[in-house]
Amino acid sequence: VTAALLPPSSGSEPALWFRLVVGFFTMSRMFWAAHYVVTRGGTLYRLIAALSVLMMCGLGFWWLEPTTPTFGDALWLAFTTAATVGYGDLVPTTPASRIFAVGVVFLGVGAITLVAAGIASAWIATEERSIEREILSDLHKQLGALREELAALRTAMAPDDARQATAARPTAS
Repeated sequence: VTAALLPPSSGSEPALWFRLVVGFFTMSRMFWAAHYVVTRGGTLYRLIAALSVLMMCGLGFWWLEPTTPTFGDALWLAFTTAATVGYGDLVPTTPASRIFAVGVVFLGVGAITLVAAGIASAWIATEERSIEREILSDLHKQLGALREELAALRTAMAPDDARQATAARPTAS
């Protein structure tokens, strides 16, 4: 795993390919381990992931930004940056914290979008289930009425079928 993190050496092309393969499998494993975050019904997991991203971004601002003496200030800066609100009461002042803020915007917008999509998906799923129940109920009523009509047609046609059967039999004389 650490081989993928090392800078590639210019003299060893097989080592570079090995690092790329290890990096690919590492990223694949990470995505597989976190696939539950984006599955249906994963709103709680998305919220936890978004809060974790916010906490990590807050730690980053607390470490990089000198105008955030407390962790609470750093969290506030991370939230306003991630949500792209930008109230202006706390702003990144150093080049490192400004570069970090760009990453926080991308992570924050992604995390907030995932949470909002999870909530919207839950509401839509609830509405869809209600509509499905109404459609199925109506379908069962219509099928019941169709069965009754078929039964009535069968009873109405039964005497005619019996008459036709006796008329079609050859008479023995």
